[in-house]
Amino acid sequence: MFRRMGVTAACLVLHVIAFCQRDSSATKSKVIYGVASFYSKHLEGVQTATGEVFHHSQLVAASNSFKLNSWVRITNIRNGKSVVVRINDRMGKAMQTLGRVADVTISAAKQLDFINRGLAHVRVEQVPTGTLE
Repeated sequence: MFRRMGVTAACLVLHVIAFCQRDSSATKSKVIYGVASFYSKHLEGVQTATGEVFHHSQLVAASNSFKLNSWVRITNIRNGKSVVVRINDRMGKAMQTLGRVADVTISAAKQLDFINRGLAHVRVEQVPTGTLE
């Protein structure tokens, strides 16, 4: 009888461990590091990859590393400031070749405090849909 209980208990422990590992890997978010820039003022009003009209007043970004309509937190590594934006556009291949991971609006660049520098070393982390901070 104790042997049977031992095998059952061992199986139960293995199932719990497997479940916990599966759960923790599902909650890990995608994180990338690279350089962020901001859109040119001349692109105000153009159509994005999602079909919406681009405005610099929005908190949106272009990225080739995340799915369209996903939400990401971009953190300026230099000063620790961050902003949550929605990916609604794609960058040109040349931008990716230069190490760019995101192209943000002017309003997002101001919040990240790199508007005067033009570029910033950033950490980009996927966050749950609708995250505001």
